[in-house]
Order: sequence, then C-alpha cells, then structure tokens
Amino acid sequence: MATGHAGWAESGRDLACAAVSVILQTAWVGLSEVAGVKAAGTRRRGRIALTWPADTRSRPRVRAIVETAARSIEYLAAQYPDHIKVVAETADG
Repeated sequence: MATGHAGWAESGRDLACAAVSVILQTAWVGLSEVAGVKAAGTRRRGRIALTWPADTRSRPRVRAIVETAARSIEYLAAQYPDHIKVVAETADG
C-alpha cells in the first residue's frame, strides 16, 4: 500500500509520487496478467492498496514481481529520502 503525497512537487506534478504509483500499478498488472493471480486493490488519489491471496505468495512469478516492486520502491526511497519513506508491514498489519 502507498499513501500520501511525496511532497517533491505539487500534486499532479510530483515525479517521486508518480514513480511509486507506476511501480505499484505495474506490479498489479504483473500479478493479474502475468502470474495469473486474483490481485485486488483500490486506486484513489494519494492512495494505492494491493492485495493478493496468501496461498499464491510462494509462487516464483509472484515472488519475482513483488520483490522487484519492493526493491524498486526501496531504491527510490534511497534517492529521495525526504519524500519517500518505506514502512514494512507484516501480513497481520
């Protein structure tokens, strides 16, 4: 899940925010269309939430897609530490 506005630029022009959004939306497409997983989520201005069945999380394609998205966001956070913060959550919150 990603929430908030990165604050790099005004809303609608924020490249840091757009980058995170694109990564998560790409992961959603990858999970749904490449890995064949029933991913569900919500997209609203300033928030993206993505979920997929727990019993699919060990599949190689799912792991590759999710890990690639996570690492990509971590790299962005390292480049823009004042604007992107990664907070790890456990499966139970």
